[in-house]
Amino acid sequence: MARYRDARCRLCRREGIRLYLKGERCYTDKCAIEERAYPPGDHGRNRRTRETAYGLQLREKQKAKRIYGVLERQFRRYFDMASRRKGRTGEALLQILESRLDNIVYRLAMATSRSQSRQIVRHGHIHVNGRTVDIPSYLVKPGDVITVRPASKVKKYVGETMENRRKTEDQPWLEVVDKERTGRVLQLPSREEIKIPVNEQMIVELYSK
Repeated sequence: MARYRDARCRLCRREGIRLYLKGERCYTDKCAIEERAYPPGDHGRNRRTRETAYGLQLREKQKAKRIYGVLERQFRRYFDMASRRKGRTGEALLQILESRLDNIVYRLAMATSRSQSRQIVRHGHIHVNGRTVDIPSYLVKPGDVITVRPASKVKKYVGETMENRRKTEDQPWLEVVDKERTGRVLQLPSREEIKIPVNEQMIVELYSK
């Protein structure tokens, strides 16, 4: 499975915002954006570039890919899926990305970052409707129930993470039962409920050329 292995803080600095790729560290003063709020590289501090329409569209696509931890080929496949759905393509794209199992585990506060949730899923700690699913890109549907495997060694850790993060996270399209380490997908989220700083219409314009 292809994945990004370089420094994640570089991605946040390149986009100029916090992408929350390193869990709890991103909520502290140790976040790289706090100390180095300029693009990475030798000329990042003094870089002067004129943003074109294509450049702005590309940045929005890269931002979405990096937030969800998806590489180009898979992201393009999600866009093709979204374009075949009824309604607005941009919103459908974000709904597909939000429906990934690793993202659902993160949204349910079972992990502090999406990369950590991918590891939890990969190691077989997550059940969907009572069956083990170890594919992070598995698309969850409304009505599906996500639980931590009863015999999992991370069960206590997940419980503590859920208790800490549910105080600040609110996902009305998900139902959380903290004591049972269980979550349920009530419905697909609307655009207003997907709180990520991405202009999805620019991504549609980029791929529609």
